[in-house]
Amino acid sequence: MDSQKVKKRLFGTNGVRGIVGEDMTPELVLHIGLALGSMSSGTIAVGRDTRTSGEALANAIKAGVMATGCDAVDVGILPTPALQYLVRDEFDGGVMITASHNPPEWNGVKVIDADGTEMADEQVIVLEQRLFDRDFTGAAWDRVGKETAAPHLVERHVRAIVSAFPEGIGAGMTVVVDPGSGPAALTTPAILSQMGCRVLTINGQMDGTFPGRLPEPSVEGLAGLAELVVNTGAAFGVAHDGDADRAVFVDDTGQYVEENKEFALIESFACRGRNGIVVTPVSTSRIVEDVAERCECTVQYTPVGSIYVARCMMRLIGEGKNVLFGGEGNGGLIFPEHQFCRDGGMTVATMVHLLASKQSSLSAEIGDLPQYTMIKEKIHTRRAAEILDRIEDAYRDESIDRTDGLKVSRGDAWALVRASGTEPLVRIMVESKDKTAAETLYRDISRRIMDLTGSA
Repeated sequence: MDSQKVKKRLFGTNGVRGIVGEDMTPELVLHIGLALGSMSSGTIAVGRDTRTSGEALANAIKAGVMATGCDAVDVGILPTPALQYLVRDEFDGGVMITASHNPPEWNGVKVIDADGTEMADEQVIVLEQRLFDRDFTGAAWDRVGKETAAPHLVERHVRAIVSAFPEGIGAGMTVVVDPGSGPAALTTPAILSQMGCRVLTINGQMDGTFPGRLPEPSVEGLAGLAELVVNTGAAFGVAHDGDADRAVFVDDTGQYVEENKEFALIESFACRGRNGIVVTPVSTSRIVEDVAERCECTVQYTPVGSIYVARCMMRLIGEGKNVLFGGEGNGGLIFPEHQFCRDGGMTVATMVHLLASKQSSLSAEIGDLPQYTMIKEKIHTRRAAEILDRIEDAYRDESIDRTDGLKVSRGDAWALVRASGTEPLVRIMVESKDKTAAETLYRDISRRIMDLTGSA
């Protein structure tokens, strides 16, 4: 894929992010808006998550695009996939002010193309060059863009999801929702209620200080959700990250559902009775291959990042291929018949449909999946390139895949070492059906990295 070879300098896998007041400032965001507006025409939709810095940065991006002659429509606080749906529906582009799963002091900018997907790497390079060169095209005084407020448009996204499922499919089902004080507080309870579910919430108030838990869902952070699920006899609990493009689940027994198993379960439902292709990054568990084989489907791998998955899906469909499902093994799932981006609202609605159709429990469905041991770790370092070179040299006699980072396969086990696209760290993922094999490969790789970085 050509986009793999493009080197971005400011934007990462999912936009540009930084600590507010340090790396992420209104001045930087204003210049991003000026660069984007200089490349665009028409109307740009601007949305944000609940972070305390969101309003200031949204105003900066609007000022930039309007100064170049573009109009700005402020759609307010909403999930990233809701903005993407709206952009695809009627706007010439979009900007989401969000740092997704990062801590509260972070914020960021994600640029959306007119088709609702994140801006392609090639265009990001052009935007970055304009930004660094201050190559902006300002509009004359009588050509400056105007701003319109349209916070009500988020309802279109809710209606689009609900209308994709049989009416009242969730009747009799209790679901506990943890929006994490993010924008899903506006949408996920509404989606489930309109599907017929009884909805309970925790951390359901929008608050950019995230008082109940951090924006990244974790087993520890979702302890309150799990307790409420068990105490109320709910069918399951669902939690979102800071911008609600991902959804993670707690089953009816209060157990956290590992995200790759979530992917596999919904993959099996999406692929039932149909032959086609599932698209996912090289970081996803091989459980997706097991499920695809059961369904007589195939798996197409991409670099890590939802934009690469989405654009691969679109390309394959353009070639006449039958693409059924896609996404990442982190709770970010893509439903091509809905839209080509991760959508946490669509994911939870699909889970309701799945359990209602099977008349089964989430714990039972997860228990029927193949079992793997996956180990995940991250090491803070700015020496990612050196680490990858060292690992490649150490494992030169093994099977190596450089689709993204470095993926080493040893029999049934595999390990992926790659630089984060959003933070200064290296991520390690190791997996095998054999727990001992996974642990052995993990220890070997982590020891080599620790020796190089001096990390404890």
